[in-house]
Amino acid sequence: MLKNTFRRWWDLRLQIALLGLAVTAAWGVRQTQGAALFEVYNWVTRPFHANGSGQEQLISARTQELQAQVLELETQNQKLKELVGYVSAKKSKGIVAPIVGRSADHWWQQVTLGRGSNDGIKTDFTVMGPGGLVGRVVSVTPNTSLVLLASDPTSKLGVGITRSRNMGFMHGKGGNQAVMEFFDNVPNVKPGDVVSTSSFSQLFPAGLPVGKVVSVDLNKTPAPEAIVEFSAPMNSLEWGVVYPHDKQAELKASQGESSAPSGGAKQQ
Repeated sequence: MLKNTFRRWWDLRLQIALLGLAVTAAWGVRQTQGAALFEVYNWVTRPFHANGSGQEQLISARTQELQAQVLELETQNQKLKELVGYVSAKKSKGIVAPIVGRSADHWWQQVTLGRGSNDGIKTDFTVMGPGGLVGRVVSVTPNTSLVLLASDPTSKLGVGITRSRNMGFMHGKGGNQAVMEFFDNVPNVKPGDVVSTSSFSQLFPAGLPVGKVVSVDLNKTPAPEAIVEFSAPMNSLEWGVVYPHDKQAELKASQGESSAPSGGAKQQ
C-alpha cells in the first residue's frame, strides 16, 4: 500500500516537472522569437547547404551583369566619340547611320543601315567609316539602306597608289582584304603604300582612303597584283557615314579638265 502511494506521488512530481519544463521552453521561444530553434535548425542542416548561400550567388551574378553593362556602355561611348571626330573632320556633311542588319551568310558582302530615303539617302551614295571607304548604297527604303561592301568579291572600283600614282582596279576577297590589279606591267608599289580611289572610278569620288598594301606579286598574270588591307574595320562595323555622290557632276568636271588647253592661260 505504501509502495503504491509513493509511486503515485513520484509520477505526479514528474508530470509537474515536465509541465514546468515545457512551459519554460515555450516562454523562452516566445521571448527569443524562435532564434534558438532557428540556430539549431541551421546547425543540423548546414552540412546539406551548397557552398555559398543562394543570395550570395545572386548578388555575384548581378554584379557581373552590371560590370558587363558598364563595359559595353564605355565601348559604345568611345566608338561614338571616334565617329563624331571623324564626321567633324570631313568638309562635306554626311548622314550618320547605324548598322541595323548584317547576315551571317553575307557578312563580308552587305550591311543594312538604319537610315533611308526619309533621311535623304539615295542609291549610289558613298558610305564611309572610321578609317576609310566602306561601300556604296545599292537600294533604299524609306527607313533603311542596303550597302554593298567594298569587301564583296563582286564589288569593283578604280584605285591608285597614292605615292606613285600607279592605277588599277580592286575587288574584294570576302574578308578584310582585297586584290588590286595594276594597269602597268611593272608598277612602282611596295608594302605599306596607301591605296585610295582614283579618277577612273565611276562609282566613287576620287581620293577616298581605301587601305594599305600588305604584299605584292609582280609575276602574277595577266597583270601584277597587290593584296590590300582595308583601313575601315569591315568585320566590326557598327556605324557608317553616308555621303552623296553626283556622278554626272564629277563626269563633267573630269571632261572639262581633259578638254582644257595644255598651254597658256586656261579659259574661264
